[in-house]
Amino acid sequence: MYEAEWKKHTLIFKQASGTSRGVLRKKESWFFKIWKKNYPQKIYWGECGLLKGLSIDDVKNYEKKLDEICFNINNYSFYLDKDLIHFPSIRFGLEMAFQAILNSNTFELFPSDFTKKEHPIHINGLVWMGEKDFMLEQIKNKIKNGFSCIKLKIGAIRFNDELDLLQYIRKEFSEKDIEIRVDANGAFSPKDVLEKLSKLSKLKIHSIEQPIRQGQFEEMQKICKTTPIPIALDEELIGIFSKEDKENLLEIIQPQYIILKPSLVGGFKSSEEWINIAKQKNIGWWITSALESNIGLNAIAQWTYTLNSSLPQGLGTGQLYTNNFPSPLTIHQGNLIYQNHKNWDTSLLNNLSCE
Repeated sequence: MYEAEWKKHTLIFKQASGTSRGVLRKKESWFFKIWKKNYPQKIYWGECGLLKGLSIDDVKNYEKKLDEICFNINNYSFYLDKDLIHFPSIRFGLEMAFQAILNSNTFELFPSDFTKKEHPIHINGLVWMGEKDFMLEQIKNKIKNGFSCIKLKIGAIRFNDELDLLQYIRKEFSEKDIEIRVDANGAFSPKDVLEKLSKLSKLKIHSIEQPIRQGQFEEMQKICKTTPIPIALDEELIGIFSKEDKENLLEIIQPQYIILKPSLVGGFKSSEEWINIAKQKNIGWWITSALESNIGLNAIAQWTYTLNSSLPQGLGTGQLYTNNFPSPLTIHQGNLIYQNHKNWDTSLLNNLSCE
């Protein structure tokens, strides 16, 4: 028999982080706290990483749903298998907690060489939007810190300034030395997207995420057929629930890549379903966190390692916040490493309250 409650924590960014959808200064997360009734000392956590304005389950009754699940926690399989399809972030948080319970370990959900032998996960270095000089400073720091894959958020400043930033990298480093990814977050219009992609292609860009906003299937299909740069779908996957709908989406658009954020697409199992469909259609993929705290990032990273992908992953978000939960995760030379000789500091986690 299990008992459960939920807690809320507002993560504060160390510095304002810009995207084409606006500037981020804080990020709310909700956490399942689950324990066995006869052994209350052992706590298991699952993070529900909701993104305001983007997650399909950004709805008014979100916390009421958390209340309902905690009250009926011993019926967790019903919620995981059926009821939470339209609440992907809650589904992921619940799945995360019970994966920890399955392994009887609060923080080691997927034992592997990542957790046992500190084998690294190659990740991209994320450059946030901002003034040109600010973005250039970030680029220089990422290269200095050993990243060989850099991802730039684009679409908020003048496009020519963004081209100048990319040109700076290419003047110093070839595509063999530094891989460049860009993420437009749907900022381009269908009318000018191909012209912009053509200019980007001259800079040997690896891929561009979501060049136009989601939901324009026919337009995205045309872009993927004629693009000079590989297209990666990201937001396009949000709100697609059934296996049939996933297959139809990829069959219609036929992108070169898909990017999976477990919090946005419904957890590990749902993400693995996307991956299996993508493999059948010769579509590449990689995993990205959705600005979770170190609790969610830890679970995603451990799971990602078991997938044996050779591509850089988007898992470099653990150092964004002033009030994150201290963990064994660290970034070194463009790699995410789980320092298993270090312990989790649970003091902040244990003191969370229901807001």
